[in-house]
Amino acid sequence: MKKVFLMMVLAGATAFTASAQTTKATTKTTGMEKKQGVLVGGAMMVPSKNIVENALGSKDHTTLVAAVKAAGLAETLMGAGPFTVFAPTNAAFAKLPAGTVETLLKPENKAKLAAVLTFHVVPGKLQAKDLKNGQKLKTVNGETLTVTRKGNTVMINGATVSIADVISSNGVTHVLDTVVLPTM
Repeated sequence: MKKVFLMMVLAGATAFTASAQTTKATTKTTGMEKKQGVLVGGAMMVPSKNIVENALGSKDHTTLVAAVKAAGLAETLMGAGPFTVFAPTNAAFAKLPAGTVETLLKPENKAKLAAVLTFHVVPGKLQAKDLKNGQKLKTVNGETLTVTRKGNTVMINGATVSIADVISSNGVTHVLDTVVLPTM
């Protein structure tokens, strides 16, 4: 009886140790994932995914994702890059005059939609530390964005960067609170 009890205790201790090691490894892995990514719209944005793959996970960027697809830009933004994307949230799109988004999403307005979206993209990988007050950034659509810095706050044409430095495999994204519009 003692032998059976001792074997049960040893088996239980072995199982407990294995379980503790698994939990520790999971915690360690989870901790490393948090350090490597940024939480945006309820999803972890990680450097192993491209800009579009990361954006697909954000519940705050469903309008932007739909617009990128409608404009035919998804494949480009999944490419090698590097790109710096200033990504307006759903709330930013909601600030536009009523009907603006719906109108831009119509097939006949694909060129206008692409112009608006490419106004939010700059070639290269510019992190917040690289953005200087008064700096001019030439966008993919050929127009210019202006950077304003006030302490740690970065603004792009008056839109505030609410989350900076979302690193992806093909560039970096900065979340904007407002849609910036080109001169069309």
